[in-house]
Amino acid sequence: MGNKFKEEPKAEEPQKPKTPARENKVVRSVANVVSGSFLSKDTTVKNLPFIFFLSFLAICYIANGYYADDQVRKVNRLTNEIKELRTQYIVVKDSLVVKSKQTEVAKALAKKETGIKESVVPPKKILVQTVNTTTQKD
Repeated sequence: MGNKFKEEPKAEEPQKPKTPARENKVVRSVANVVSGSFLSKDTTVKNLPFIFFLSFLAICYIANGYYADDQVRKVNRLTNEIKELRTQYIVVKDSLVVKSKQTEVAKALAKKETGIKESVVPPKKILVQTVNTTTQKD
């Protein structure tokens, strides 16, 4: 006797999507874009105003980024300039305080030999009495 049991055909496992077909679709899409043939399709022509609008928004977005970077650089430059000017102001103010002291002024005048000398007599106050100028009428 022969084998009573027949081999049943195995159920085929579901196959995964083939990558070559998907790659073929990607290659065709890239080829359409490179050759420019996608521009002649009706869907592309119909959506052309929207594509232009999106392109305009992208350009505005890029320009805004460059403008913001420029403004940040300008703010940093002005901040550094303000710090430098503040330091210069403090140095000049300190120098002026030192040079405007009475002894320093007297030394500077003595060096220039202008003939102006420091007063040894202290200043006096001048008091003026005001006279009441209103007169009474009869």
